[in-house]
Amino acid sequence: MKLTGTPRIIFFLVILVLNVIADQVTKSMMRAHIGYYDHYSFFNDHFTLLRVENTGAFLSLGAKLVQPFRFILLTLLPAIALLGALFYSITKKGLSNLMVTGIVFCIGGGMGNLYDRIVYGSVTDFAHIKFGPLQTGVFNAADVSIMIGFGLILLNSFLRRNDGKEKEEVVIVEENSVE
Repeated sequence: MKLTGTPRIIFFLVILVLNVIADQVTKSMMRAHIGYYDHYSFFNDHFTLLRVENTGAFLSLGAKLVQPFRFILLTLLPAIALLGALFYSITKKGLSNLMVTGIVFCIGGGMGNLYDRIVYGSVTDFAHIKFGPLQTGVFNAADVSIMIGFGLILLNSFLRRNDGKEKEEVVIVEENSVE
């Protein structure tokens, strides 16, 4: 089903709001019920809940920056980028619903983390996954939203690329059958 016009905008804004709400609810629960030194393991220590306040960006990058560089790089520029991406995804004609959904998931996750950075001065991370030597950094629901968004964008690119190859093959077959 191809959504267009106002229903499309409403649908994507609902996805955006639900992403931010899910992120903020989970972070609020972690702040209320898990202390800084608490550590809860599940599934034979493969999944861990712990509370970490990340003052930097991804993997604490930029945590040691001094003001005003920290504000510019970790708050102002991401806010401008998120607003620009939202405007682009709503107004750009020809984007598939899958592509816009991916972009909106990324924006929702980014807004959730940006809200934390503005209100609390840090981003609350609380989940960690480990399987043998493979493990994640500590992350939150906003990070999951961003990863889902990137996954949808990659899936859309893969599907579009394959559609283009199929169309090229049809044109080549038609040209050969005309001769």
